[in-house]
Amino acid sequence: MYPQTDTGLSTVRVSCGGRTADFPKGISVLETLKALAPEDASALLCAMRGGVCMELGTPVEEDMELKGLTYRDEEGRRVYERSLRFLLLLSMNRLYPEKRVRILNSVGYGVYLRVQGEEMDRAVVRALEAEMRRLAQADLPFQKEIWTREQAIEYFTAHGHPDKAEILAYRRKDTIPMYRIGDTREYFYGVMTPSTGYLKHFALRPHFPGLVVRMPSPAEPDRPAPYQPRPKFLRVFNESQEWCAILGASNVADVNHMIERKKMREFVRVNEALQDKSIAHIADEIVSRNAQIVLVFGPSSSGKTTFAHRLAVHLQVMGKRPQLVSLDDFYRSREEIPPGPDGEPDLEHVDALDVPYMSRCIEQLLSGRTVEMPTFDFISGRRAAETVPMTLAGNGPLILEGIHALNDRVTSELPEQLTYGVYVSALPCINLDNHNRIRTTDVRLLRRITRDVKFRGTKPEQTIRMWPSVRAGEERWVFPNQEKADVMFNTSLHYELPVLKRASFDLLARIPHTAPEALVAHRLMKFLQYFLPVDDSVLDEIPPLSILREFIGECTFYDRH
Repeated sequence: MYPQTDTGLSTVRVSCGGRTADFPKGISVLETLKALAPEDASALLCAMRGGVCMELGTPVEEDMELKGLTYRDEEGRRVYERSLRFLLLLSMNRLYPEKRVRILNSVGYGVYLRVQGEEMDRAVVRALEAEMRRLAQADLPFQKEIWTREQAIEYFTAHGHPDKAEILAYRRKDTIPMYRIGDTREYFYGVMTPSTGYLKHFALRPHFPGLVVRMPSPAEPDRPAPYQPRPKFLRVFNESQEWCAILGASNVADVNHMIERKKMREFVRVNEALQDKSIAHIADEIVSRNAQIVLVFGPSSSGKTTFAHRLAVHLQVMGKRPQLVSLDDFYRSREEIPPGPDGEPDLEHVDALDVPYMSRCIEQLLSGRTVEMPTFDFISGRRAAETVPMTLAGNGPLILEGIHALNDRVTSELPEQLTYGVYVSALPCINLDNHNRIRTTDVRLLRRITRDVKFRGTKPEQTIRMWPSVRAGEERWVFPNQEKADVMFNTSLHYELPVLKRASFDLLARIPHTAPEALVAHRLMKFLQYFLPVDDSVLDEIPPLSILREFIGECTFYDRH
């Protein structure tokens, strides 16, 4: 242990977990954490100072309070994945330098990717995994270099990565941290582990036409999580990739080019038309199956409610008379809801719903009776005294919407032959560049921040603070049921991020750098800053029934003017 002495010019005082010590100035973050929290040192991936993520190799030049982050922490997992992507790209460059990789989306606790223009066979996947393991065992350091923006653009242009060169042209800062191993240099929009030796637990799995890089789950960080096939999820994501081709937009720079060329309003129109066509197809399926109960579910801020309303419109076009029911209205009173780990009522738990009461109401509706449907008052946390009379016409159907709509506890109370399940989520297909994706969870969080500020008077800090508990509920109650759905619908709009930037960027920038929520705010701002601003004419082009209107306002399903 370093001695406890008065802080002088040659020492710095560092605190972690209630322990404080003085260290020589310039000591690394890792060495201070090893001394202050030796029990956690072997699992460390990065550290947090206030709302700033720090690399373990960063020299400590002033007094500070640190928190070590491991794979069990969200930011730790992002650092691990980022570094693992570098390891994969390094292996690809060494084995197949002519191939170009595009990182696409999460699949469970893994990341799906493809080689552009070709299919990856098992021999390629096996060779890549063997090379990655060899390089991980070599414990090669990720060497950090500070380049000018112009140097980075020149480098990526010369090495056949125009996607990276194009987006860096929109970077505000004049310098850029590049990471290097040998002749391979990359930029990943965030900090890295000190070396490849930190990347011990991963596996590659062929998944035609690409592969999945499997990583551990937070609960078991010492082994890759079991692979869970999600064919419907990948199918809808591949459909969205086809939309990218139709719209001519795969990366942020493509969207910016449309903004620069005044093509954004046309971009909005075509994007909305594609989405409307997809909803119409789902309506056709429901009618062809003569489904009487449509179960719409998905994670928070996926646009479930607006989707359900738009689906109802398409069903009306086909001569149906649908009725919408929100599962939220079947919440139990707050004092009846079982507590979560924090002792507060767990609103994400399926037992927060009065499922038997819901079952009775639906059974009566299906029998043709008029039912006094409940409404829930979220301000008081109790079921309201007022009810809404509802009758399901003979040619319905009933659209039941909520995060638990396809939970076994709910579906077991319904006649299976009459149901049709729709999983709704926002799966962004716009990447920063081919090697850096924009995460689904980040887009949904931006949507929720925007909506909470506008409609609920909730500050971004509060939304960010509650987001981990929301995500935990989704992992437990939503994602395990997604493959049970008959169809999946992607609510993400290729044009939405510059619009969400306009609504949220300044709010995020006001969060103090010392606040714990600043880490997430900085992460969101980091990719939003690359989008050019959009003007009022673009907002005017967004239809009143657009799913995005659920979050930015002026949706005619809800707003009354």
